[in-house]
Amino acid sequence: MPTTPHPQTGAPQETEATVATGRAGHRGVLFAMCLALVLVVASVSALNLALPDLAIDLSASNSALTWIADAYTVTLAALVLPLGAIGDRLGRRNVLIAGTVVFGAASLAASFADSTTTLIAWRAVMGLGAAMIMPGTLSTITAAFPPEQRTKGVATWSGFAAAGAIIGMLAAGALLEQFSWRSIFATSAAAALGAALAAVLLAPNTKDDHPGPPDVHGAVTTAVAIGTLVFAIIEGNEKGWTEPVVIGALVVTVLSFAAYAYLGRRTEHPLLDPALFGIRGFRAGAITVLVQFMAVFGFFFVGLQYLQLILDYSPFKAAAALLPVAVVVLPTSQVTPHLVRRVGMKAVMVVGLLLLGSGLFTISRLDVGSGYLPFLGGLVLCGFGIGLTGAVGTAAITGSLGRGQQGVASAMNDTTREVGSAVGIALMGSIYGSHYRSSLPDSVHQLPAEAAESVEHSAAAGLYVADRLGAQGNALADGVKSAFMDGLSASLIAVSAVVLAAAIGCLFRAPKTPPTSD
Repeated sequence: MPTTPHPQTGAPQETEATVATGRAGHRGVLFAMCLALVLVVASVSALNLALPDLAIDLSASNSALTWIADAYTVTLAALVLPLGAIGDRLGRRNVLIAGTVVFGAASLAASFADSTTTLIAWRAVMGLGAAMIMPGTLSTITAAFPPEQRTKGVATWSGFAAAGAIIGMLAAGALLEQFSWRSIFATSAAAALGAALAAVLLAPNTKDDHPGPPDVHGAVTTAVAIGTLVFAIIEGNEKGWTEPVVIGALVVTVLSFAAYAYLGRRTEHPLLDPALFGIRGFRAGAITVLVQFMAVFGFFFVGLQYLQLILDYSPFKAAAALLPVAVVVLPTSQVTPHLVRRVGMKAVMVVGLLLLGSGLFTISRLDVGSGYLPFLGGLVLCGFGIGLTGAVGTAAITGSLGRGQQGVASAMNDTTREVGSAVGIALMGSIYGSHYRSSLPDSVHQLPAEAAESVEHSAAAGLYVADRLGAQGNALADGVKSAFMDGLSASLIAVSAVVLAAAIGCLFRAPKTPPTSD
């Protein structure tokens, strides 16, 4: 294909408007890519419903539960950029299909895990497979769709990126009604096979016709920086921020990001050019998507436990209770491009972030006796915010780069999502865990040592111990629930403050109009 320099980055971009779309046209491409996307996103959220069961079945502490959830997202976040670049070079569909094989095999192996360590390891391998799948979903859409249809395709992708989390939790909830947590992994393996078949039959194998040489330094520095950052957050709240291992991890994080910026500016073909963050639309989109996913998946990690432990919902009922988010997100993401054209990108970003932060803060004010309706009110506000921020943030990132760089644009979009998810789970899980332990009643220390340790490990284990004590356990159950709500409130207030800060930043720094790419 003929190329021209991109007006903002100077990188080559394709100028031909027509790209092969596979056997079923654009709808077939959209279906196949959204199916693969839902597989990846659902695996981030689905296991949240099983956290109470894992806490008891595998004797998992709050820290172990956080790592079970985050091993997947950390690996995905750390590797999605280099694997996106490999997809640009070898063919995005080829790498996506290989990823479904890795993902499916690891998911099946995870269903047989008999310890938290084994489960964490297989979740990390699943994250590797997901990192091979994820970049190809959006970059195939943006490369295969002509400019006049690309915005709608990106908006649909963005809607399913958010709704996929709810779809995964509904499926997991239905499975947990009849089977154990192991069924979630077995079903994920089967779903990976379905995603592979859809990609083979419906999607084209797009790639960059002018790839640069591999950037090994960029791949290593970004992977190390992301991994050590999440490790420091989790272990810092668990062991203390002055511990040598935590301080060391933070130092490595800073040095790795600095090395990425330094080497990236001196590499002719960097994995992710640091200069891209000088493009206002690219920068604003990345921050918006990162903060949105940090808030959403951090909330899922603790919010689902509220429904199950405080409201005593079954796994399926807890997942169904989050459906209003999906009901609001999908149509909102579809109308977002029209809103951007009418009122501008900056206004949509700021309003979306404010709605998201307001919803989270509303939920933070709940107590043990609040029930579901106040929770629902906060959910609806969050849904509108997610629909606006997800669609406009993704469009800002992909619109900042030309068609020939859509693999990098997609991988950057995916990286911000997964870094946000990993940091959100780590941050909110850690704040929740530390406040939960510090808020437990003193009577916990009067229990037998093993029982007291279980109560301190997690709220699910605490309620299990209280139930085994019979009538004498009522006071303990009340104390555990109150401590849980203290942890929930503290974690939600913290992330609400981050969302508010992002909204203020976008108000002053985001461009009014969206960037455009040919």
